[in-house]
Amino acid sequence: MSSKETKPILTLRNIRKSYGPIEVLHGIDLEIHPGEVVALLGENGAGKSTVSNVISGTVLPSSGEMTWQGASYAPATPREAIDAGVGMIHQELLLLPQLDIAENMFVGRYPMKGGRIDRREMESRAAQGLKRLGLDISPRRKVEGLPTASQQLIEIAKALTLNARMLIFDEPTAALGGEETRQLFEQIRRLKAEGVGMIYISHRLEEIKQIADRIVVMRDGEKVHQFETADLPIRTIVEAMVGRPMEQMFPPLARPTEQAVLEVKGLTSPSGRFRDVNFSVHKGEIFGIAGLVGAGRTELVRAIAGADPISAGTIILDGQEMTPRSPREAIDKGVVLVPEDRKLQGVILDHSIGENIAYSNFESVGSRGWISSGKVRTFADDNIVRFGVKGKGHQNAGEMSGGNQQKVVIAKWLARNPRVVLLDEPTRGIDVGARSSIYEIIHGLAEHGVAVIVVSSDLEEVLGVSNRILVLAAGKQTGILDHAEANDVSVMELATAFG
Repeated sequence: MSSKETKPILTLRNIRKSYGPIEVLHGIDLEIHPGEVVALLGENGAGKSTVSNVISGTVLPSSGEMTWQGASYAPATPREAIDAGVGMIHQELLLLPQLDIAENMFVGRYPMKGGRIDRREMESRAAQGLKRLGLDISPRRKVEGLPTASQQLIEIAKALTLNARMLIFDEPTAALGGEETRQLFEQIRRLKAEGVGMIYISHRLEEIKQIADRIVVMRDGEKVHQFETADLPIRTIVEAMVGRPMEQMFPPLARPTEQAVLEVKGLTSPSGRFRDVNFSVHKGEIFGIAGLVGAGRTELVRAIAGADPISAGTIILDGQEMTPRSPREAIDKGVVLVPEDRKLQGVILDHSIGENIAYSNFESVGSRGWISSGKVRTFADDNIVRFGVKGKGHQNAGEMSGGNQQKVVIAKWLARNPRVVLLDEPTRGIDVGARSSIYEIIHGLAEHGVAVIVVSSDLEEVLGVSNRILVLAAGKQTGILDHAEANDVSVMELATAFG
């Protein structure tokens, strides 16, 4: 029996949500059936997360009604939703860094025995959940210091231990590579077979075609399209999301010169996360770095930016050795990093856009140790316009969409006119419209002679923006591909060459 021949497990009828005079959801109707995956798509700010938060008990609707398994459903807290059988996997990591993995997976619902936490049972169940997703790590290890991708898999494993009848996935693969995504999809297919209903939110539209049964598109707080199949051209989905015809997603490749701006020779990490890496990046080149999660991509660019130590090798900038011992040293020499976790490492969320941009450019907004508020405003406003940030300098960064937060991070570094820009997952969790504008910024950098390095778990992205692609496998450099020879097969062959 197909899911559409069963009664809905969840229904939403005329759901509205207002914050003061501003209505952000305008009468949303939605049905989820047992054993189906419904893709909920839309640009940042379309209302997807608000709908998800209403269903999961994080946000109370202003009006409308929901039913769950045929009965009235109005969770006032996430705990009530979880107890009813509804779980949510958030895009933003909610793990407690000082607790170990098992404690994080069962926080608030620890298995008990004789009035005490049953550690053996908790660790056994946690290990099973991690194994299901291919994560070979001890449940006793603290979360602090784990890579973003590993933390995302822990969040997913945590949700899978709920034995929920309904799961909401909010950008679950944003930090994952191909193999981790495949393992997650295997679990989703198993859950479908068990009759679990799912809402799947993602900006990776190729994933939607693989995993979803239906597509619901939102725009500006309204449900604007519903497709009864996910087997659609990507362009059709994108145009439904943005409400206009889309041009080509990736701009034409820049034409680099023969002049090497950055050279990396024999670079090796003391932890072994990468070893004996060698490459050069030319003036005006976009150089991609690909590989599975854990391949050492992030650690490599952090080392180039002076944020992580190296045990061997050299970094050469414009013919001069510049191997940095700190981020400050790299920045002063013209090498800047846009990190993968913009909320933790890129912006200060409760400070204004203007302040965030100014923090990396004090020499431009003051003199003799004094900061001029007028110069901060002018400098911020100029760069807000220059990089297409949708916001005002006085707005808090935390009030902005993910795409605009990322533009602020990019703007604060590009205002320094760097020689080398390192971008780690530049479009993670960003909608298709904002992604296009960030690609334009990247292309513009290359056009102006900047050497650009892009690390991405999104294979389509790294193929689309890069002149050449370095592939890592378990910390080992397995090849460098020119754009003409790079495709999903050739990259994945190198990414899985562990010998």
